[in-house]
Amino acid sequence: MADATPFLQALKGKRPAHTPVWFMRQAGRSLPEYRRLRAGKNMLYSCLDPKLAAELTCQPVRRHGVDAAVFFSDIMVPLKLAGINVDIKTGVGPVMDKPYRNASDIWELVSHRTPDTSAITEAVRLACTKVDVPILAFAGAPFTLAAYLVEGGPSRDHLAARTLMHSAPQSWRMLANWCAELSLQFAKAQIAGGARAFQLFDSWAGSLSRADYLRYCAPYSRRVLAGVSALRIPTIHFGVGTASLLTDFAEGATCVGVDYRTDLSEAITTLRKHGSPSPLVVQGNIDPAMLACPPRLLDEHVDAILDAGKAADAHILNLGHGVPRQTDPHVLTRLVQRVHRL
Repeated sequence: MADATPFLQALKGKRPAHTPVWFMRQAGRSLPEYRRLRAGKNMLYSCLDPKLAAELTCQPVRRHGVDAAVFFSDIMVPLKLAGINVDIKTGVGPVMDKPYRNASDIWELVSHRTPDTSAITEAVRLACTKVDVPILAFAGAPFTLAAYLVEGGPSRDHLAARTLMHSAPQSWRMLANWCAELSLQFAKAQIAGGARAFQLFDSWAGSLSRADYLRYCAPYSRRVLAGVSALRIPTIHFGVGTASLLTDFAEGATCVGVDYRTDLSEAITTLRKHGSPSPLVVQGNIDPAMLACPPRLLDEHVDAILDAGKAADAHILNLGHGVPRQTDPHVLTRLVQRVHRL
């Protein structure tokens, strides 16, 4: 595939013929064809079935005409492949067999070595044969993976994880290093299959102070980004609730993802002020709630974001988080078509 696709051009800091657009969670429960194909199938099982994962990756491209196909998987897949007892429970999220909080538990955890990722590589390879847009690889950031492991499941404040990093820094470093290696191997497996770009997704970094993020988390995320960049693959770094960390997220990344809580103009100004990155490429940041609003309101919202994005060297339009499951797919299709016309 030529690098002339709008998505890859934007990641180089160039302005393609139209602003490229894709959506986080675009291959998901908002699509009826997704629900039909996934009916009765466990989430992690679906992720590890190459033919199924490839088909689910491609569905949004056919339906919406988006400019990138994010690989259908889950940030828990590397843990599953490493032999960790994890499941994704409907209405709850990822749940471990137990929380990993003391030194012996963490030592046992990190004894699990790099898993066999051949199913991931094969799924991406198959997806690449089905669509003519770039496949986007992704992985969970080390802090997000570590937080799930320490908490044993979803958490509002990640109190146990934050306690561990302060009270047992050696155990935390061991855990974070292991998570970074797992995420990097997961990314490399997707790239080996033909993925052309990569997004590091940090769901929980916004729960940290900047000082704690820089000390306990940033080094491990940067290790993942550096490992991917060494393969000459552009990288996107996205986090939720990370307005105070944007300049830190920019370090080592090709593109900075901006969540919906942060004004895109202010984000670009902040990044320009601190001189990073160059060229300045931003991604975001439609409020997912606007997808359920009348078309006029959504159009005005999208137009404002497109206008704000002109202050960067390049802009990739996306939501400031994921597609809600109740979203009408026709809204997304119309949005993509309208942006492409503009």
